[in-house]
Amino acid sequence: MQIPTDIERPAVTPGGISPAERAMREDLAALYRAVHRYGMTDLIYNHITARVPDEPEHILINPYGLLYQEVCASCLYKISLDGEVRYKPDDGYTLNPAAYVIHTAVHKARHDAVCVLHVHTRASTAVSAMTCGLLPISQQAALFHGRIGYHDFTGPEVTLAQQEGLVADLGAHNVVLLRNHGVLLCAHTIAEAFFNLYWFESACKVQVDAMAAGSLVQFDDAALQATRDAFARVPIRGEREWKAVRRDLDRTAPDYRD
Repeated sequence: MQIPTDIERPAVTPGGISPAERAMREDLAALYRAVHRYGMTDLIYNHITARVPDEPEHILINPYGLLYQEVCASCLYKISLDGEVRYKPDDGYTLNPAAYVIHTAVHKARHDAVCVLHVHTRASTAVSAMTCGLLPISQQAALFHGRIGYHDFTGPEVTLAQQEGLVADLGAHNVVLLRNHGVLLCAHTIAEAFFNLYWFESACKVQVDAMAAGSLVQFDDAALQATRDAFARVPIRGEREWKAVRRDLDRTAPDYRD
């Protein structure tokens, strides 16, 4: 199997998509815009994918060359997990090889993962380079404590041979810190993906600032468990926050739906 780079446009067009796919395209495009809005992008790099509803072997992914604030519903590519391109617009772009390697591997291994998100934010990359990893020193960090995988850096994830190790280190976790690289997140919904990324990034920022300031105070076990239990009682993780973010985008950047 080859990593697709130069892609010819296939016959499938957006006019043939289902209402469910259209809704997922809009939700995913909104997530790209939100990641930009909250300062978690890396120019044209990084990638977010979503599984196509009722088509579990197909995912939506961004073109390699667009800024996140340029992504809209109709520009997202649709590819199979084996690399067949089912739809792309005439945009002159291709797929990022790292995006293909990472996301097809995770979606194949984790059938529960509707959304897979990879970023190189400054704070998450800083924490990924710390031998201690993420510490339980904030409410945000408590949400993820003991629920993170760690994957050692072997260079950019651009070869198929790197997929096995990545998937093994992810395991059943929804977060894996890519050492010296960034973070990879899995979620059951787009809303949960935003929730996980926003609060994970917040936890990393707090840790970087606190470590720069000096000595740290960590939770005791009782406080840690109480915090985790409180988060666990949220019925649909991220739903309220995501509705608010979508309302903001509808007011200020409604072209994400195009």
